[in-house]
Amino acid sequence: MDRTSFENLVNKALRRLPRPFKQKLENISIQIQDHPSAETLDEMGIKAGTLLGLYQGVPLTERGWGYGNVLPDQIVIYQRPIEERSSSLEEREEMVLEVVMHEIGHYFGFDDRTLYGIEAEKSRKKGRR
Repeated sequence: MDRTSFENLVNKALRRLPRPFKQKLENISIQIQDHPSAETLDEMGIKAGTLLGLYQGVPLTERGWGYGNVLPDQIVIYQRPIEERSSSLEEREEMVLEVVMHEIGHYFGFDDRTLYGIEAEKSRKKGRR
C-alpha cells in the first residue's frame, strides 16, 4: 500500500473518534513511519515482535498547572508492521483504527493494561452480534 493510501486510513480512523475526544485533542502530531527503529524497540524493551504504534508525550492526566510551551505530543503509526499483520484492506482499516484509538488512549492517560481490557471487552461484544 502506498503512503497516501495508508495516510487516508489513519485520517479515516481519526474522523471516527467520538466528538468529545476529538475536541480535547490539542498540541499533538500524528506521524506515519515505515517501521520502529531498533533504538525505539530497545527503549521499549521489545525483543520479539514489533510495535504497531507509539505515543510519546505527557498524558493529559499528568499535566500540572505549569504545563505549557512544550513541543506537541506525538503519535507514530507504523505502516509496515500493520500491513504485515493484515490480510485484507478491511482488516488493515480495522487494525489502523484500533492502533490509533489505543495510542490516543495513552494521550488521555490510560495505561496498556486498561486499554487492552477495553479492547478485549469490545471484541467480546463484537463477537456476540
